[in-house]
Amino acid sequence: MDSFLYQASIYLAAAVIAVPIAARLGLGSVLGYLLAGIFIGPVLGIVGAETEDLQHFAEFGVVMMLFIIGLELEPRTLWDMRHRLIGLGGLQVVLTTAATMVVVMAMGQAWQPSLAIGMIFALSSTAIVLQTLSEKGLIQTGGGRSAFSVLLTQDIAVIPMLIVLPLLASGPLVGIGQEEAVTQASQVDKSAYVAMSLVDGLPGWGVALVTLAAVASIILGGVYLIRPIFTFIHSAKLREMYTALALLIVVGIAFVMTLVGLSPALGTFLAGVVLANSEFRHELESDIEPFKGLLLGLFFITVGAGIDFATLLREPLLILGLTTTLILGKGVILYALGRLFGLRGRNQWLFTLGLAQAGEFGFVLVSFSLQQGVLPDFLGGTILLVIALSMLITPLLFILYERMSLRMKADHAEQYDEDEIDEQGPVIIAGIGRFGQIVNRLVQSSGFKTVVLDHDMQTIQLMRRFGFKGFFGDPTRPDVLHAAGLEDARVLVVALDDPKATTTLVTYARNMRPNLHIIARARDRTHVYHLYRAGANDIVRETFDSSLRAGRYALENIGLTEYEASQVEKTFYAHDRYAVRELAKVWNPDTPSAENADYIKRTKELEKELEAALLDAMESRNTDAA
Repeated sequence: MDSFLYQASIYLAAAVIAVPIAARLGLGSVLGYLLAGIFIGPVLGIVGAETEDLQHFAEFGVVMMLFIIGLELEPRTLWDMRHRLIGLGGLQVVLTTAATMVVVMAMGQAWQPSLAIGMIFALSSTAIVLQTLSEKGLIQTGGGRSAFSVLLTQDIAVIPMLIVLPLLASGPLVGIGQEEAVTQASQVDKSAYVAMSLVDGLPGWGVALVTLAAVASIILGGVYLIRPIFTFIHSAKLREMYTALALLIVVGIAFVMTLVGLSPALGTFLAGVVLANSEFRHELESDIEPFKGLLLGLFFITVGAGIDFATLLREPLLILGLTTTLILGKGVILYALGRLFGLRGRNQWLFTLGLAQAGEFGFVLVSFSLQQGVLPDFLGGTILLVIALSMLITPLLFILYERMSLRMKADHAEQYDEDEIDEQGPVIIAGIGRFGQIVNRLVQSSGFKTVVLDHDMQTIQLMRRFGFKGFFGDPTRPDVLHAAGLEDARVLVVALDDPKATTTLVTYARNMRPNLHIIARARDRTHVYHLYRAGANDIVRETFDSSLRAGRYALENIGLTEYEASQVEKTFYAHDRYAVRELAKVWNPDTPSAENADYIKRTKELEKELEAALLDAMESRNTDAA
């Protein structure tokens, strides 16, 4: 117990000190955890052999992370990703494996260990990449979604890899020290060799049936059992029971997956997707999140603590050269695939730099390959060190991406893949911020269909969380407008934040559809004049109506009745609309209003007319009162 408390104190103290420092320096939490592990392991030697056992618990953070990610994905979203999962992810695994195999064979190795090394290096770090993407808010970008698709494909690919590796064994290996090499594999996933199994000794068709039954039980349990179980737990009225249930769901599903030889992370991800539409989704996410964060942090610390710097110092050029070759080689393949699948700009660099490392499942495959006699023992330690160093370099690659991103054109829409617009309606609403969302709710609540367009992904995602459908895309682009049904729409509401973009959109829509009714949001009176000339039918200044209401409340509280204040408000409103039309006639976009003599003269005349109109309204009030 004393030893356990001592070790726990060391790991927690290292994290508490290193991670905030790394975060304040802009290095990210992952690099902070890795540096903490290096400091307490290879540098000070405070921790050592126990990191191997601790690794097995820490890897459960990856399982929890994929469960939470699954909770954020509806089944339809996962289905929409099928092309990336099969095409992009499948090609990455195959091409990286083949390219690595060719290089290793050119270095003098037989094809069997070369193929094994190719499969090992084809995998990337799910833990580091997804944690960093989530931390930096990049997981919903086009590059982030593509990276996630590849990582998910890689996790699935581990299963056939574990089946293929024993077939590559070429008999007993010459040399001693294999047992020592396996011991040096400080990151070993014992879950790959679970003693309890439901499929051992079964024929192929039996394994398939048991596996399908396990997956079906997870899906059916998520659909039919979660609600009554939560109801039962609720009757205890103990908050900790919800946490216990959330942990039971994750741990239980992970255990079932290991019994049938599947990845626990893949199983919990599937369960998360099934529960994505559940009303208990947020409850589960909040209960699991703290455990996920701590276990992932512990995982990164153990990776840093397990780096064999003695081997690195003995052969620094070889190890660093292999690590650099791995990152550059994977980067070239990822960059080419990104181009092939339509990634550009920051998306492409995020995808390329984010996945250019080896991953934690590589530790599993290396240890398994050593046990099966596929890899010679002298290669095992070297490969493990290359994997660990590539993972250590990954946070630096994300920092490089951020530096590159700042130099690129700050086009927010470039970060995301635009949605395919598959619906049309009588009302198109361009822009769904605080202004457009009220218009959308009013029209939809009245029974009319709307097609909502916005170039801000976070805004669209927020809409979807509350059950409102919207499409991500730039409303000023003609192809987006036509896909939304511009030719047949009856009303176009332009509610964009950018005045210039609003005017551009109104101008284009009016040229395309002379009979279309266009309602446009204006920033101020000058913007009103631009929109008036662009052809908008109704122009609404974004703060005008709210200001009128505030003025009416002021009148009601200084002596006017609600009816009298309302009449004054209506008079002011009608005159203002008339004044805008009149001033638009003398307004000159090339001359500032303060220097336009005709504009100033007409403004003064209209102000006097307003005063006269309001006096008439007040006199009518006094006459009625008398």
